[in-house]
Amino acid sequence: MTASSLGNAVRAELERLVATVAENRHPDLDGPIFQAPLVGFAAAGDPLFTAYREVIGPFHRTPGEWLPAAATVISWILPIAASTRDSNRLQREEPSRAWAITRTFGEACNNRLRAELCAWLQARGHAALAPVLHPQWSGVEVAESGLSSNWSERHAAYAAGLGTFSLNDGLITAAGMAHRCGSVITDLVLPAEPRPYAGVRDWCLFHARATCGACMRRCPVGAITAAGHDKHRCRDYTYGTLQPRLQESYGVAIAGCGLCQTGVPCEAGNPCK
Repeated sequence: MTASSLGNAVRAELERLVATVAENRHPDLDGPIFQAPLVGFAAAGDPLFTAYREVIGPFHRTPGEWLPAAATVISWILPIAASTRDSNRLQREEPSRAWAITRTFGEACNNRLRAELCAWLQARGHAALAPVLHPQWSGVEVAESGLSSNWSERHAAYAAGLGTFSLNDGLITAAGMAHRCGSVITDLVLPAEPRPYAGVRDWCLFHARATCGACMRRCPVGAITAAGHDKHRCRDYTYGTLQPRLQESYGVAIAGCGLCQTGVPCEAGNPCK
C-alpha cells in the first residue's frame, strides 16, 4: 500500500471506532458523545517537537523519546456533539450536566480509541504507543503557567495541521474548539501534509483580526484577558469551586467547565476561514 492509502486506512479505522465503540454513547442523551473525528499526521522528526521543549518546558518529550522507532504521530480531534454544545451554551456560571458527563465519560472513550488504534497497528506489524496511556506520562506543575504534561495532545494536533491556538489556550480546528484531542505514535510512515497555517494563533479572531474576545466575556471568573489565559485562576475555579459541588449533583468524577469553548464564534468551526 502507498503512504496515502495507508493514511486513508488509518482515518477509516478511527472513524469506524468512533462510530462503534460503546464508550461513545452519552448516558443522558440519545446519541454519541463525539461526532466523526478529524485526523492528521505529523512526522515524528518534525522540528516542532524539539521546539516544544522551549515552548512547553524541557520536560516535554519528543516522539522518539516515547518510541525510539517513531516515524509518525497520528493525531485526532473528537468534536463534541451538537446537543451537548447547545446545553453548555446556555450556561453562565457552571457547565451543563451533559457537558460534565462528556468531560468524564468522553475521556474514557478517548482512552479506548488510543488503545484500540495501538492494537490495530500492532496487529499489522507496527510498533505503536499512546503517550497518555504510558506509565511514564505525567502532569508537571509549572510555576509561571500552571499545570502541563510531558506530552501535549493539543500541541501534537497543531503539529499535525489540525488547528491553531486561541486566546483561551484551546485549539481551534476546522470543527471548532469544543472537542477532545488524542494521539498515537507509530513506526508506520504516513504522509504529513503541510500545515494550513503559518502562526500558532492564525485561526483566533482576537489575534488574527483584533476582534472578538467572546471567550473573555464567557469566563465567570475573569481567567481570560487580552493578556491570555490565567491557568491558575481557571483551575482554582474549575477544580476548587465547581468540582466539589458538581461531583455529587452531576454524579461525575471531573465536571470540567467549557464555558469559553461554547457560545463563541470558534465553538464549531474556524471563524477566520
